[in-house]
Amino acid sequence: MKKLAYLFLFLTTVLGFSQSLKLVPIRIDSIAIKADLFVGLDGFKNYYYIKNNVLFKKNTKTILQYQAFSLGAITKVDIINPLKIIVFYEAFNTAVILDNQLNEVQRIDFSKLDNSIVVSALGIAGQNKLWIFNSLKQQLGLYDLVTTQYQEIGNPIGEGFSYYQTDYNYFQWISKNKQWNTCNLYGKISSFTIDSTFTDCQIIAENKIIFLKDNALLVRDYTNDKQYQIQIVEKSLRNFYYKDQILSIFTNEGITNYKLTIP
Repeated sequence: MKKLAYLFLFLTTVLGFSQSLKLVPIRIDSIAIKADLFVGLDGFKNYYYIKNNVLFKKNTKTILQYQAFSLGAITKVDIINPLKIIVFYEAFNTAVILDNQLNEVQRIDFSKLDNSIVVSALGIAGQNKLWIFNSLKQQLGLYDLVTTQYQEIGNPIGEGFSYYQTDYNYFQWISKNKQWNTCNLYGKISSFTIDSTFTDCQIIAENKIIFLKDNALLVRDYTNDKQYQIQIVEKSLRNFYYKDQILSIFTNEGITNYKLTIP
């Protein structure tokens, strides 16, 4: 009987460690928004979202909008720098730069470059540059917004993306074979294998992601080999955004903001 009791205790302990730890966020507020896609929330508490292929920027006082229907569907919006918003239209191989009032400042048609490229991934980089993934050569590069020059970096990438994300220093992507890859401005790539599958994802730190799986929102820390489940009441998540310890949850009813500190 003692052996059985010890075995039961051991199994209980092992199962307990294999389950996700819990993170309980603190609800801040909510806002009613009807949108097709929630893009994110910037540090000035401006909400960005897409409705009927129009980009909106909304705060408590104003609603601004930008549209360019001639360029087809919006593929991606980058709001890392709220003073230089980037809208990518993959079907027309074009990026548009907007100011903080959503006025068009610059339009780049990558088909008209001296050596034309076909862009399938794009985002902001440092030093007035854009990260570019050229699908013709399956290679990353940097486009200079001032000189209009394009420079390839690193070696060709063989596998496709299931997710990608950029910032001033890095282009990061998760490949379809579950490799998490990071490329710096000099073309150096580091990689490791992950065990997570997801329907939505955001990289929030080195080796740390938030992801949506089976309508549960989870944090995976690959450095410390820990996983956390975020305890929220929303049951029909469409997507989410995390920045500066604010977790914004988008549902059919609108957006709810939580204060969330991730270990």
